[in-house]
Formats: sequence, C-alpha cells, structure tokens
Amino acid sequence: MKSSDIHIKNRRASFDYELSDKYVAGIQLFGSEIKSIRAGKASLVDTYCYFDKGELWLKNMHIAEYKWSSFYNHEVRRERKLLLTKRELKKLSRATQESGYTIIPTVLFVNPKGLAKVEIALARGKKNYDKRNSLKEKDAKREMERYVR
Repeated sequence: MKSSDIHIKNRRASFDYELSDKYVAGIQLFGSEIKSIRAGKASLVDTYCYFDKGELWLKNMHIAEYKWSSFYNHEVRRERKLLLTKRELKKLSRATQESGYTIIPTVLFVNPKGLAKVEIALARGKKNYDKRNSLKEKDAKREMERYVR
C-alpha cells in the first residue's frame, strides 16, 4: 500500500455538523506515530481542536501503538499540535469565538511526500431535525441512482 493511499475519515463529522471552511494542516508527531498512521491504525472518532496560547491543538485523536516499536512507544491519545500559518490561525480563532462554531478534523491522510496531514473544518452543530433532513436527502439520492441504472 502506498503512503498516499491512507485516508482515514471522520464519518460522523458531516452527519453531526454543518461544515463550512476547510483547511489542511500538518501534525507534529513523535516517534512511531507516523508508522502507525501509515499502517492505517488511527481514528478520528470524538476528535476536536482547540486553541491554547495562540496554537491549535488536536485532542482525543487515537493513534494505536506501533507493533514493532520498543519500549519507546508513543501515548495513544496524547494532544498533538497542528501546524498552520499565522493568518489561518487568526482566521480560525476569530471564527471560533463566534457562538456555535468549533473546529473538527474530517480526514487524516499521508501526502505523496510521506507527511501526515489533517483536513480540518470550521463546523456548526446540527439540530436533530437537520440530521433527519440529511438522512432523507441521502435516501432519496440513493433511490434516484437505483432507478437511473
């Protein structure tokens, strides 16, 4: 499997949130974390981003321990720093100070150079009736595709 084939998605993100602006950020990784990501052993379930002292951090992302690593293995759910430009950080910081907006990761991938990247999105939570409408639209689209074939 090529490193560019790794695309770990947060499937709940588009169901639970309305996604608006998307950004691609680098991740500060240590030790065997990149090897676990390349093996596809990561999860974005219940992951979110927050600001601390002007820096953006990724919280609750699960990267499994690397099987062939020695006792210098990484922590599974440690907080990881996201790498963005100052302009992007300021824009995101202003947007999250508005009510109802949060930053969530949507896709974790490895670019062709072999670096781990995260696509993050500015998101606003959906209400229950919005979720039902999303499900209805998805079902209608699936039905239309069945009849077209």
